[in-house]
Amino acid sequence: MRRFIRRGVTVPLIDMKTPARLFARQLYDGLADQLQPDRMIEIANGQITLIRPATAQDARDPALPEFDLVAPGFIDLQINGAADTQFNFDPSPEAVGRIAAGARQGGTAYILPTFITAPGRDYTRAIAAVQAAIAQGVPGILGVHLEGPFLSHARPGIHDPTAIRCVDDHDLDLLTTAQAGVLLLTVAPENLPAGALLRLKAAGVRVFAGHTAASADQIAQAEAEGLVGVTHLFNAMSQMTGREPGVVGATLASRALFAGIIADGHHVDWRNVATAARLMPDRLCLVTDAMLTLAGQQTGFELHGEKIALCDGRLTNKDGRLAGAHVSMIDSLRNMLDHTDIGLPAALRLATVNPARALGLEQEVGTLRQGARATFTCLTQENSVAAVMSEGRFIDPDRG
Repeated sequence: MRRFIRRGVTVPLIDMKTPARLFARQLYDGLADQLQPDRMIEIANGQITLIRPATAQDARDPALPEFDLVAPGFIDLQINGAADTQFNFDPSPEAVGRIAAGARQGGTAYILPTFITAPGRDYTRAIAAVQAAIAQGVPGILGVHLEGPFLSHARPGIHDPTAIRCVDDHDLDLLTTAQAGVLLLTVAPENLPAGALLRLKAAGVRVFAGHTAASADQIAQAEAEGLVGVTHLFNAMSQMTGREPGVVGATLASRALFAGIIADGHHVDWRNVATAARLMPDRLCLVTDAMLTLAGQQTGFELHGEKIALCDGRLTNKDGRLAGAHVSMIDSLRNMLDHTDIGLPAALRLATVNPARALGLEQEVGTLRQGARATFTCLTQENSVAAVMSEGRFIDPDRG
């Protein structure tokens, strides 16, 4: 049996068509609110066939892969780049594969490669790249996230304001017929034409609000028409005040809206992160918003003619404006444990169950149960990444 070594852990490579077993000293299945001790996971054809308590006979198997903690594969809804690759700079299936491989070093099993605002209908290149990557069997790709260009000029963030525009009928035709897994679309809902959200919802597009100056009433109306969540809560959106809750207040008060949050200590004050985690335990999703510097060698790049530099974990332009993030999913998880009062099961929920539900894929990913995909993030006692299994196959994060 071939093996690779990752951070001191020797992991056998298992063919996804061969029945296999995995031992978890602790298991987070995404269904219970606590960790379960000493569990065996049985796998065949890339799916979980059985989860059961381990026996003494299991313990005597020297070939049995064993991990301190096994959780559903982490899901990152928003990642712009990794491994010296930026999706906007290279919207190709090869780039998608490199970004996914870079993300796996931080424990991420599934990604939505994110294409930000670009001129005209450049976003169609991103859709085509993800469609091709999925067709080629690139592991870990659930779909594509288009963050723009249908945003608000009042809240552009680092996006190119000259490329921000309103959606038109031709855009809606393209978006509602896209075939690239799940399509997550970030928009400023206050700028959408009447009926656009209903049409997107009917086509299965998952619409988030982001880079938006919408009022709370506008968000409530958008939610009634199909809005699913918000992109990077607290950032590039209207804030909560005494008489106008804004996007932030509307999201916290909602019973259904999901929200991504960047838990890097730079984008959102830890007290706000903790408040969101407390109020939205079943709706908050950890996202990295990572750029090409993650798991890469580069410490700077150019975006829309501006130089972006990495310094002390922050990616900023010359004026100090944040330009994406430099944080992995495992770092985000550890940050939640260090800076909020939630425990490990609740923190794991933000990286697994919640993003799966946000995408409408909770029957396939995000939990560990019979019939679900055999995709796991395996951790050490110190909450470091030991291995990532993708649909029955361990994948070396350093080699894709």
